[in-house]
Amino acid sequence: MTRARTLLVYHPVPGEVDTYARLIRLPRRGLTVRRAGTPAEAARAIAEAEIIYAWNLPRPLLTRARRLRWFQNMGAGVERVLVPELPPGVAVTRTPGIFGPWMAEYTIGWCLSITQRMEMFRAQQRARTWKPVDPIRLAGRTLCVVGLGDIGRCIARAARALGMTVEGVSRSGRPVPGVTRAHRTARRREAVGRADFVVVTAPLTAATRGLIGRRELAAMKRDAWLINIARGPVVDERALVAALRARRIGGAVLDVFDTEPLPRGHPFWRLDNCVVTPHISGPSTPAEIAPIFNDNLRRYLAGQPLRHEVSRQRGY
Repeated sequence: MTRARTLLVYHPVPGEVDTYARLIRLPRRGLTVRRAGTPAEAARAIAEAEIIYAWNLPRPLLTRARRLRWFQNMGAGVERVLVPELPPGVAVTRTPGIFGPWMAEYTIGWCLSITQRMEMFRAQQRARTWKPVDPIRLAGRTLCVVGLGDIGRCIARAARALGMTVEGVSRSGRPVPGVTRAHRTARRREAVGRADFVVVTAPLTAATRGLIGRRELAAMKRDAWLINIARGPVVDERALVAALRARRIGGAVLDVFDTEPLPRGHPFWRLDNCVVTPHISGPSTPAEIAPIFNDNLRRYLAGQPLRHEVSRQRGY
């Protein structure tokens, strides 16, 4: 008797797993879809799963995925999937083109909030104080994008459209359309030192952990702002807290952290030159992600190469 082929859909946010499952377009019969909204539900189904379509699946469960052949990640980063617990030979695919537009709006929005002095004017409004202060033009300012992948390039295009000068940092340092100057990772201090805003979009890998640390922060202009929308550990949190306390940089806008949710006692909450947002800069939206998964599902069942496959060696 032929064993049924199983697709496990996992999402821990209540109601989300059903939304993702409803948007799946099965190209043919013979594939059973299992839904899991809790780790316990996933544990009961994972041993039979040939395909996993998931967000934040608990790492220990991967050791039970004995039949797994393909893992489609719902989120932007894949560091939670490329772990020792993942069985060898499993293809991991990402979802390009989804998160860049969201993160570009987040980045430009906060840059404009700073140059338009929005927080200051709102404080004046609450105090009923009339004190004109000229805003700063965003056009002509320099944005350094640390990580020139799909997301970084989308942010670069948005910044260029507003008249900003864009420089970037990547592993290769190869030229990128719309980026005035691309620097190799080894020259990142030079790159961040030229910028008014530094946005971090690099994936979290062994090579990028602590990529922005004490030396990089010391190289930044005293009025420059750091925006981290990558992963918390790409920026050295202790070094950043020290730089913010000493006002060695203008400030930071942070959407990602070493520990999430951010602990209530963390210094970031109390620093007036630090903005904390709860990891919302690039939301995973089922309707946007579903077409990418459905295309790859059709390819997988037809024995064709998958698109957007991640390199385990590079980590992205």
